[in-house]
Amino acid sequence: MKHGFIKVAAAAPEIRVADPMFNADAVIRAMDEHARLGVKVLVFPELTLTGATCGDLFYQNTLLAGAAAALEKVVQASEGKDMLVFVGLPVAQGAKVYDAAAAVCNGELLGVVPASCPGDRHFALPGALLDDIQIGSLGPVDFHPQQLFQHSAVSELNVAVLVGADVSAPVAEILRAVQERGDAALPAAYESPAVRHALAGATVLVEMAGFPMATDSACRVTTAVRAESAKLHAGVVLAAPGFGESSTDATYSGLCLVAEDGKVLESAEDGCSDVVTELDVQLLIAARRKDATFTGDAASYVVTEWGEGVEETVLTRPFGKYPYRPDDPADYHAAAKRLLHMQAASLVRRMQYANLKHPVVGISGGVDSTLAVIICAEAVKMMGLPADYVTAVTMPCFGTTDRTKSNAIIVSEQLGATVRVIDIGESVMQHFKDIGHDPENRNVVYENSQARERTQILMDVANGFADGGIHVGTEDMSEFADGWCTYNGDHISMYDVNAGSTKTMVQMVVRYVAETTDDKVLAKALLDVLDTPVSPELLPPTRNGEIAQKSEDSVGPYNLQDFFLYYLVDHGFAPEKVLRLADIAYGDEFDHATLKKWLRSYCRRLFSQQFKRSCLQDGPTLNGFSFSPRTGFSMPSDGSDALYLATVDALK
Repeated sequence: MKHGFIKVAAAAPEIRVADPMFNADAVIRAMDEHARLGVKVLVFPELTLTGATCGDLFYQNTLLAGAAAALEKVVQASEGKDMLVFVGLPVAQGAKVYDAAAAVCNGELLGVVPASCPGDRHFALPGALLDDIQIGSLGPVDFHPQQLFQHSAVSELNVAVLVGADVSAPVAEILRAVQERGDAALPAAYESPAVRHALAGATVLVEMAGFPMATDSACRVTTAVRAESAKLHAGVVLAAPGFGESSTDATYSGLCLVAEDGKVLESAEDGCSDVVTELDVQLLIAARRKDATFTGDAASYVVTEWGEGVEETVLTRPFGKYPYRPDDPADYHAAAKRLLHMQAASLVRRMQYANLKHPVVGISGGVDSTLAVIICAEAVKMMGLPADYVTAVTMPCFGTTDRTKSNAIIVSEQLGATVRVIDIGESVMQHFKDIGHDPENRNVVYENSQARERTQILMDVANGFADGGIHVGTEDMSEFADGWCTYNGDHISMYDVNAGSTKTMVQMVVRYVAETTDDKVLAKALLDVLDTPVSPELLPPTRNGEIAQKSEDSVGPYNLQDFFLYYLVDHGFAPEKVLRLADIAYGDEFDHATLKKWLRSYCRRLFSQQFKRSCLQDGPTLNGFSFSPRTGFSMPSDGSDALYLATVDALK
């Protein structure tokens, strides 16, 4: 549970219809097994203790009493287990029978939650408020459809339960109005139970389903749960009935799945399914903090505390090295194609609005400028303009190598762009003379003078087109994050098509073009670009003509930087948690000390380089996060890094 990770499970054990004690034993065995695994929230299907297909037996006192006795057995068996368990059963109260979920923890019945939406005809719907309930020797406890189960030590962990028809109900209150009042009058509040619970603060939605298997049920339910968890920034733990349910009119698959903020973490459907994984409730809270629609409260809810202290959660879920890429490599091409279209379409919009026809891009042979010229070529194609309306300018100087210059020209020529070679060596030397700088002094003046000269040339070339030119920037979001750009040099442009792309996203799109083009010459050059070290090439090459200045030697590996960007900046995780996840993702590549070194460097540069991000040009946001000073992540340019650096330094 440390760092917000909660181990959860959904289980659909084999049961017997109308045999509560047999089913209680199956539940207890599952409880014992999951307690050994460190599970903190365990979910069973709807009507677990009797089966969901009992029909008119739900009216029989014998079955109802048997279910109550089975629940007592389950509660007794839970003693000593710091685990919140949701088990389903029919509950009689007066002349009505309810489809309900019992919340059990450490030898206590914490509450009983009835289904609030019409489903099986055998069950009644609860009113707005219900009295406490006694089930056998258990109770009295709250009997209410609006309950939150809040962990006593992990404030982000609030659990709510949906039972039966609640799971798929679109607008519960409308259905209730139609059924109970016989008219179509709409009450003031008509959210579905899931929406209502999330707005009240539930970060984990327990869904105790009762649906049978169909040819498309797994696909349909998975799609719905993914969408629901994304919309509500919630974790969803769903369990549906499996083997043992009656096959009189249907068959049951035991679908179990866990989703988190739009991603399915685990899923199984094998009759007696069981899935275990970890939800990150801190991630869910971070997402909600940035979503202004979460304005509800729990004023109408019964809130019950459960759980003991905070424990270390053993993580079994994977954490990929590239959070800005699709989890499944099979999705790379589709994601890259979409990114390329978004970037090109954004440039087209800007050129059409400003009545410009000639994109001008500086090409260095690096991956960022390579993608920029590809985007420019795609943009003029979309506008119905000739390919040579793209002007690709290579500006060799002191640090340019034959390899990068050659690749830059090959890529541009194969795309049909007009290539211009403008050697800036003499103009930079004149600038050194003008300002009295010794060219043997390879300091920041030596480097930045070249970058600023290149930017001036690109803007002037763009201005030279009678029918309108635009200097298209190449800097990516990763470089803006670490400030690895020259202020008022490559830092600025008239429109930056890569402003919303991380370095790893840029690499993915370039690789997609290389793997899908029919032009073998272009493909070979693109793959060599990807294999070239990232460098601004502002220092002379080595004696054998190789790149001497490698960006990653100064600012750290860009795949690590993108990992830090995703978790530290975008999601607001504490450095300790980020380092823990980096150890998991990159443990086979970097040792702990190296990861800590680059995390500290990243925190330092994130603060010290903000002044560059405070005045960025326009550029498209591509993944919901950007450094746009107008709509993206913002911070003061003179903010102190002391707290972050001290936090990193204190880490063991």
